[in-house]
Formats: sequence, C-alpha cells, structure tokens
Amino acid sequence: MADTKEDITEQNQHHITIEAPKPLQSKDEGEVEEAEEKSQKKTKTKRVASLDIFRGLTVALMVLVDDAGGEWPVIGHAPWNGCNLADFVMPFFLFIVGVAIALALKRKPNRLLAVRKVVFRTIKLLFWGLLLQGGYSHAPDKLTYGVDMKIIRWCGILQRIALAYLVVALLEISTRNAQGEGLSHRWFSIFKMYIWQWVLAACVLIVYMAVLYGTYVPDWHFIVRNEDSPLFGKMLTVNCNVRGKLDPPCNAVGYIDREVLGINHMYPHPAWKRSKACTYSSPHEGPFRNDAPAWCVAPFEPEGILSSVSAILSTIIGVHFGHVLIHMKDHSSRLRHWVVMGSILLILGLTLHFTRAIPLNKQLYTLSYVCVTAGAAALVFSAFYVLVDIWNLMYLFLPLEWIGMNAMLVYVMAAGGIFAGFVNGWYYDNPHNTLIYWIQKHIFINVWHSRRVGILLYVIFAEILFWAIVAGILHWFGIYWKL
Repeated sequence: MADTKEDITEQNQHHITIEAPKPLQSKDEGEVEEAEEKSQKKTKTKRVASLDIFRGLTVALMVLVDDAGGEWPVIGHAPWNGCNLADFVMPFFLFIVGVAIALALKRKPNRLLAVRKVVFRTIKLLFWGLLLQGGYSHAPDKLTYGVDMKIIRWCGILQRIALAYLVVALLEISTRNAQGEGLSHRWFSIFKMYIWQWVLAACVLIVYMAVLYGTYVPDWHFIVRNEDSPLFGKMLTVNCNVRGKLDPPCNAVGYIDREVLGINHMYPHPAWKRSKACTYSSPHEGPFRNDAPAWCVAPFEPEGILSSVSAILSTIIGVHFGHVLIHMKDHSSRLRHWVVMGSILLILGLTLHFTRAIPLNKQLYTLSYVCVTAGAAALVFSAFYVLVDIWNLMYLFLPLEWIGMNAMLVYVMAAGGIFAGFVNGWYYDNPHNTLIYWIQKHIFINVWHSRRVGILLYVIFAEILFWAIVAGILHWFGIYWKL
C-alpha cells in the first residue's frame, strides 16, 4: 500500500488536468491569450472521473465473470468463436491503459525518467502476473503455494497488459517531439498528429495477420497431465497439417505458443473444453463426450504470444482516445469523435464476424474481436463521460469509482483470490468448513434455494460491493495501492 494514486498501470490519471492546446498566434493575440489562460485555470481543477469509473467497472466485471461465470456460462468466456460478457474484460483493461498512457506521459517532461518509470512498472506487472497466474498462488481453494518450474505458466492477464503498456508507452515517449502543438478542426488532423502510433498499429496488424494465416501448423503431440482424467499419462496426437485455419486445434496462435513457451507452460483449462465438440453439457462444463477429439484435453494459452501482439491494438486505440481528451477543447468535439469512431469500429467488427470473413474470437484476439470490443469500450466510456463529467451524476457510480481508484488492490484481493484464500486458511474441522463457504451456503444459496442465484448474489454483494466499500474507506484515508 502507498499514498499515491496508481493502479494496474497509471492510477494517477484521475487527477490529471485536461488542458486544451494553445491556439496559433495571431496579430491580436492579447485577448486570445488572456481568454486561454482563464480557460486553462478553470480546467486545472477538472477531474476526469469517468476514467476511474470505467476502470472500476472493468475490475468489477472481472470479479463477476471469474467467480460467477461457472454457474452462468452466458457471462463466462465463449468456448471458442463468439463474444460473451467475460470476453470484454481484457480489451476494456487494455483500452483504459491506453487512455492512461496518453494522459500520464504528457505530464512527464523528462524522457529518461519517463522511460525508467515505464520499465519499472512493466517489471512489477510481470512479477504480479507470474505470482497470481503463474501457478505459485493456489488461492482461494487450496491452502498451499509454490509452483514446479517445469509447468509454470508464463503468460497471463497482467503479462499481456505489461507487454502492451511497454510497447505503446515507449512509442508515446519517443515520438513526443514529433507531435504538433496545434490541432485543426479537421476530423483526421489528430490522426496525422500522432501518425507514428497508427504506423505501429498497421505494422502490428500486418504481422499478426501474416503469421495467423501464413503459418503452417503440423501434427502435434502432448501428454495428458490432468491427474483427474482417465487419460492421465497418455500421449495423444492432434492431426493438422494445415495453414490459415482458425479452429481450436490447428491455429497458428496455439502452434507458436507450443513451440516457444512449451505445451507444459500453457493454460491447462482453456474455455474450449466447454465447446459442443467436447461435451454434451456445452456451454456448461461437463464430462467429455466419448467421441471427443484429443485436443479437448490439451492445454491452450488464451494470453499467448501472437494474440498478445494483436492485443497491442486495443491499447493504441485507447491512447488515441486519450489524445482526443487532451487536444480537443469542448465536450461536444470529444464526444462526436469518440462516438463516431466507436460506432465505426463496432460495425466493422460485427460485419467481419457475421460475413464469416474473420470470426469474433477472444482466444485468438482476431481483428473483428479488436474492433467490436474497442468500439464497445469507446461507447461505454463516452456514456460515463456524459453522465459523470458533464452531467455530474457521479454519486450513481461511487462504488465503481472507489474500485477504480484502488484497482490493483481489488484485482489482487478479489479477482486473484488472495483475501478469500487467507480467510479459508482459518477453518474448523476441515478445509471446506470456512467462513466464506458458510456465508455462501447459509446467507445466499439456502435463502434463495438456488446455487446459481446464490453464487451470483454472493459475488455481487460479498465480493464486489464489499471491496467497493473497502476501497471507499481507503480513499477516505487517502490510501492507495502503488504499482
């Protein structure tokens, strides 16, 4: 814990002032400069509360889908193609990271110090990612810790955020001098001002598409390491010998991860196990079909190497929205730009999906998925901006704002299961007789006579609302998690 306001990437941005750029000088500039100075003084007290609220919403959604998604598959990750509620969480994170980069780095004139801060934050993100998702922490269900380095999971949510943050932030720092001071009224002028960000986006997209559709995927083998599986210890073969396929077993994303990371270092419980090809219980988890293909019991890395390269696009789009926030002076100009761009992205992504050109797929992080989720993030952020920063209806979203101010704390303690694991460590008679299990059973499940409803309400009230209150109390005392 620390007394500065930073979250998973750049937490201090909710105090960042949005200063409009100075107008071009003219002969009668005295009155213009005076009016500009008054305008800047006024904006210096303006807080962009919608940033915290959007971040808080994203963390709350992560807790919801992680802990209630098993009972409610409609909000969990889609088994393969498609886009459920859980599939919006990662790109929403990356989008708001991008907005934060634009706002935070404009306030750091020393380039060397800015680079140092970006690198240190990246290292800390990687550390926490390995600790929480690499296998070291077994919370909340198992009261043990430690990981066999032969099977440690190298990739994860924070690792993907770290990569996108590092690449985009370093580009933002290195191109600072190339950014113009003035902004014309043309819609594309802000794209021209930050042309190198879009050059990077084009390069990322070209490399991703070329590798995704151009890589030859041969047959591959794996040993089943799930001790609960009747196939434990057996070597299975998956037949591919194809190029450009986007199906679960034979795509280039999985092939690159198997070759670079090693199959033992990939996520052992991918969402595809809930697909119709694997279980009759789809989209719920269930026993495998007798004719289930071999890949149903294979690992797959949803935050893998190639898909993380594509994920950089979500952060670049977020940076652009931050640039709009910085350079455009009035609410209407910002909203017009955001809504138009968000709508275009959403329509483009849906068109690619429903014409079957490029399917929506979170695990492959396809172009259509980037467009749909970035468009949705743009529209949601715009809605929060109207409700909070224009209409001042902040009180409606106080719990989300509190979570957003201490996002790292809530992520680690709630989404990472660290607090629940700590509470479960104090049990009576057996490890399944703990306070958390008692609250779930007697206050939520038994009262509603439904496990599904009970678990959903438990997550909403005993996890999300509880941590919102904790974060609100910490905010009252000025205590925030610094990363």
